[in-house]
Amino acid sequence: MTRTIVVTGASSGLGRAIVRAFARRGDRLALLARQSARLEAAREEALALGASGAIAIPVDVADAQAVDEAADTVVRRFGPIDVWVNNAMVSVFSPVSRLTADEIRRVTDVTYLGTVHGTLAALRHMRPRDAGTIVQVGSALAYRGIPLQSAYCAAKHAVQGFCDSLRAELLHDGSRVHVTMVQMPALNTPQFDWSRSHMPRQVQPVPPIYDPDVGARAVVFTSESRRREMWVGWPSVMAILSARVAPGLGDRYLGRTGYDSQMTSEETTAGGPDNLWEPSALDRAAHGRFGDRAHRQSWQLWANMHRGLIGSLAGLVVGGLLAVTARRLSHS
Repeated sequence: MTRTIVVTGASSGLGRAIVRAFARRGDRLALLARQSARLEAAREEALALGASGAIAIPVDVADAQAVDEAADTVVRRFGPIDVWVNNAMVSVFSPVSRLTADEIRRVTDVTYLGTVHGTLAALRHMRPRDAGTIVQVGSALAYRGIPLQSAYCAAKHAVQGFCDSLRAELLHDGSRVHVTMVQMPALNTPQFDWSRSHMPRQVQPVPPIYDPDVGARAVVFTSESRRREMWVGWPSVMAILSARVAPGLGDRYLGRTGYDSQMTSEETTAGGPDNLWEPSALDRAAHGRFGDRAHRQSWQLWANMHRGLIGSLAGLVVGGLLAVTARRLSHS
């Protein structure tokens, strides 16, 4: 079945990988992002990969009215919205002591409120139809804050709490609109080339690093599986579980390792461009500069996506063992 999909932050990084994944399925795509040239390139790529339709809508998700108008444009062009993916984000790499209030506000406006704006726009169209799925692109950092990314971690924590409240309200109302959140590991995206940084060395994802196509597969899967939440990669599983079981131990561990693990040995270029307030002019698509270190598969994700099959196989194995044991006992 061909669906209408909206993706925010669609011009680069994980968003671009998500667009590619849906395009290969032949879906209709509405691409939202700030950078017009990169957005148009993503639209053309989606059509070349097999999308049955694609439109590019330049928009800053921090602008609630603009997001609402984009949703109306999608419905006029393609009809009802089946899936809305909230992926847009910005970040600042910095100790809390060096952050400014304006920087924190901007990260909040895009990464948290941008998700809220997208969700509200999607709900306005989905609730009257009593159908549709909203996919929130989250992070293991929605559960476990780490040094140097306090504004981003806080925004993802906020998204998590917002989604919990919304799910309960939808259940109360008997709505069939579905909200899911995909908690991502560190991904090899251009984020680390253009995020604002106050650090002396260039920033990097915390290893182990995954290819953004891994995250894109998880988003496509959750768009049709009605899972409540999806954890992607063993690092996400370990980070989330450790935050629940031993948060104090995590604080001490990250206090020792959290700075160096997020920086390379290369010095930061003074005054380099960032995308906090304006989109970067750098020509980037889905992947960043850490491809030689990025895992292209996640067995944890595969197992998560096929847990029904795994459960059935496990049941067959256990049943076979019990049958063999019973037969031996009957002949003893």
